[in-house]
Amino acid sequence: MRSIYSAGRPLPPSGRNLAWRYGCGIAEAPTIEPVSSGQQLERLLSLIAAYQRFYEVEEIDDERNRAFFSRFLAPSEDGMLLGAWRGEEPVGYACLYWTFTSLAPAEIVLMNDLYVEPHARGEGVGRALIEAGAAIGRERGARRLQWITATDNEAAQRLYDSTGARRWESIEYELEL
Repeated sequence: MRSIYSAGRPLPPSGRNLAWRYGCGIAEAPTIEPVSSGQQLERLLSLIAAYQRFYEVEEIDDERNRAFFSRFLAPSEDGMLLGAWRGEEPVGYACLYWTFTSLAPAEIVLMNDLYVEPHARGEGVGRALIEAGAAIGRERGARRLQWITATDNEAAQRLYDSTGARRWESIEYELEL
């Protein structure tokens, strides 16, 4: 596996190439790479909106999404937006946030979003994005990669369970501000 770009950190010798190819053996392997241009972000906006529709967001706004996700264009001190591409076609994305845990205490990488186009599901794209996020976390020296999903998103849970990730039993609370 080749290394992936680490925002704000020097690349190890193996990380000179910014793209990573994941061979899943099912379809054309996607290229996983940090989103570093507004043009790439524009091509991902429809996937971001599809992810939001999946989680029943009522007011999806491309302009607000464009402004928000621009903060993750590589290099960024806030996090990283990863794109999964087959040629010029985006087939998935993940958004990583650099954050911390006081339990370790250490930096962690929060994979806040993970979305794969329906036609590309089951072809290794989601797994490639998770593995890319884990590789980035390792390069940053982060303690772990963590994420959450809806309790009824059983297809995603099957993928997550197959990665060796440990499932936490906890309750999430949200306070609208």
